[in-house]
Amino acid sequence: MIGFTKLLCGTATVAEALKGNTSEKLLQFSATSPIVVWNATHKCNLRCKHCYITAGDKAMKSELTSEEGKELIKDLAGMNVPVLLFSGGEPLIREDIFELGKYAGSKGIRTVLSSNGTMITKNIASKIKETGFQYVGISIDGLPLTHNMFRGIDNAFEMAREGIENLKGVGVKVGVRFTINKYNYHELRDVLKFVVESGVPRFCMYHLVYSGRGKEMAGDDITNNELMDVFNLLKEFTIEIHQKGIELEVLTTDNHADGVLIHRYIEENMPQRADEVMELLRMHGGCSAGTKVANIGPSGNVHPCQFWTNKVLGNVREKRFSSIWNNTEDEFLSMLRNKGAYLKGKCGECQYKDVCGGCRVRAEAVYEDMWQEDPCCYI
Repeated sequence: MIGFTKLLCGTATVAEALKGNTSEKLLQFSATSPIVVWNATHKCNLRCKHCYITAGDKAMKSELTSEEGKELIKDLAGMNVPVLLFSGGEPLIREDIFELGKYAGSKGIRTVLSSNGTMITKNIASKIKETGFQYVGISIDGLPLTHNMFRGIDNAFEMAREGIENLKGVGVKVGVRFTINKYNYHELRDVLKFVVESGVPRFCMYHLVYSGRGKEMAGDDITNNELMDVFNLLKEFTIEIHQKGIELEVLTTDNHADGVLIHRYIEENMPQRADEVMELLRMHGGCSAGTKVANIGPSGNVHPCQFWTNKVLGNVREKRFSSIWNNTEDEFLSMLRNKGAYLKGKCGECQYKDVCGGCRVRAEAVYEDMWQEDPCCYI
């Protein structure tokens, strides 16, 4: 993730990051063990057009059981994983989600939920609070008509909005996630207005990754010129709300060119901070697949990230996650952890490859070569 607020407004420093602080304040710069995204179920009550896991109306018969989930969590705790993100499908569909969440919390892991928000009634919000989930990210992909079109049902926006209010009502931190594409590009400013007016403290914009049903939307991505427009809008918005004293953290993910452009802006406008911003970007290391982020699918398959489901590193039923992740003899993982040596095209020649590296999933989807340049590089 690229922390627009932290980088543009100077709320993150190298000194703090070097302390190994894994609090939510510096999370995107400081984790030494991977943040783990666990797609706890394939089942979902919606049919989002850009769903990277192609979720459906049925759970997989092979999904990890409660006991298998707890064994996984125990292993993750043993390797000091700082954050376990329960995703799906829709994770709230799992009957044991609160049991699993509470168990993870008892093992010292910070637990968060990724939800479409439609199931978060006042009762469910209270259960989320009681379980100890520290953050819930809810997808809002446009104004009501656009959002509902993406979700496949007519009242998805209103249900998600109610979910946000119910979480706020019980004191659970909630954030809005927005995946940019040509259908909602023109609504970004309105969504940001909605976020501010709703009193939501966190906004994260996702760049489209061509995975799952999202692969079918590759032609619906925005152009490089539009990406630049989006960057400038978010930059100006972030600075403006910070100056107004509005407590809203703005981030983007899945296109580390955003960080490069922030550094260029800092160089031109706040040169005294340029070296520190670059060092923070280096510490973050660009694309986190196989390094700072890991994914576990519903059936226990381990992937370099949640978007790279066609790359299987192993299965937690056959071998512990810690053994899979720390296998120094795994050629694919070794390459990801030294990706600068393998990048091709524009990415391979780029002076910023150690702080960006492009998205390997998009490169593979477009060029059938994961080491090719990121087709969405706009610098």
